[in-house]
Amino acid sequence: MTSFYSLQNPIKYEGPESRNPLAFRWYDPKRKVLGKTMEEQLRFAVCYWHTLCWPGLDPFGGETFLRPWHQPGDEMAHARMKADVMFETLRLLGVKFFTFHDLDIAPEGRSLAEFNRNVSTIADILEKKMQETGVKLLWGTANMFSNRRFMAGAATNPDPDVFAYCAAQVKHCLDVTKRLGGENYVMWGGREGYETLLNTDIGRELKQAGRFLAMVVDYKHKIGFEGPILIEPKPQEPTKHQYDYDVATIYGLLKSYGLENDVKLNIEQNHAILAGHTFEHEIALAAALGIFGSLDINRGDYQSGWDTDQFAMNVPEMALALYEVLKAGGFTTGGLNFDAKIRRQSLDPDDLLHAHVGSMDACARGLLIAAKMIEDGTLASHVKSRYAKWDEPKNRAMLEGKETLDSIAARVLKEGLDPKPKSGKQEYLENLLNSYM
Repeated sequence: MTSFYSLQNPIKYEGPESRNPLAFRWYDPKRKVLGKTMEEQLRFAVCYWHTLCWPGLDPFGGETFLRPWHQPGDEMAHARMKADVMFETLRLLGVKFFTFHDLDIAPEGRSLAEFNRNVSTIADILEKKMQETGVKLLWGTANMFSNRRFMAGAATNPDPDVFAYCAAQVKHCLDVTKRLGGENYVMWGGREGYETLLNTDIGRELKQAGRFLAMVVDYKHKIGFEGPILIEPKPQEPTKHQYDYDVATIYGLLKSYGLENDVKLNIEQNHAILAGHTFEHEIALAAALGIFGSLDINRGDYQSGWDTDQFAMNVPEMALALYEVLKAGGFTTGGLNFDAKIRRQSLDPDDLLHAHVGSMDACARGLLIAAKMIEDGTLASHVKSRYAKWDEPKNRAMLEGKETLDSIAARVLKEGLDPKPKSGKQEYLENLLNSYM
């Protein structure tokens, strides 16, 4: 096919003063930040689904984009065309990773066997393109929510035949992800929840979810897949109650089945907001619990109670999120995946490039601010001093099991302890934060 975009040459870094709408003003991939290049710190990935598969529809209107592969025709030819456009997009943006659902890259066909053949055929094409370009797969995942068979869930479906079908689908997708050198595999529970308790056995469905995840982990080890399994918290999407509601909820499930060492989390800003949290809260909590893995980088509309998946452009929000990522040691196998879609009125193919460039710049600016906060150390020193007394031997003993309720109570009475509150200095720290911006 002819070029999908008007641009022929890769987008370059031109600096903050550039007025070129298709140039990076802040994202300089080779610039060193805290000992790594920006490219290494951010590990951007372009996603298949919103970038190439979403046709621009919404609940009140049909598709608006009218891409060539959305038209009637040979579905496998369309799949090959999408693969070409994906690698053209990656080349123009200079992005080294991509992500996909199995249904994004190949048509479902009339049976699972045919679906597997289609996915494997396109995987052959992707593998060749990856070898030619050096592009890598950040993660793959199975779409177990679009087909009507999944209307009551996938692993948590009341029909065991659906559970079995999902097992077969995930096995094949995990095999393909391993073959393509995927650095993670995502369990994307789009419909793992319920609409009403009137027809739901929560205990049974939670056991199904735990057992399914345990089987995936077992299979990962069997085939030698070295990356983590990732779960993405998905509150209110689309059911009233999701079993993968937020970081804390998923951690409880993982601990129940002893899977916290094999499963990490893929966290998204839009989902954090829908769960009543902030993006940085979910990242910090996952890091504190030892289950931080990767990020989907988008944003929601604060006036809309739905997953609008807009491109991340909020620099202060990205700075706070990346500050938590840097505090956690940065990404290992994870990265920043653009799980974001352009608005349905943005019809031109080049709008996809503008969206990615703007968001990559916002993330780069956020990274620089976060690095400044790390290097300066003032914020961290305030937190450290607030908890400093816990480092005293008698106070460490309370947390190390060397004290009992009785012994602590006796010490309090003997010493006549009467703690006096100290200021949390929130406004001072908020002013400090703004000074970095």
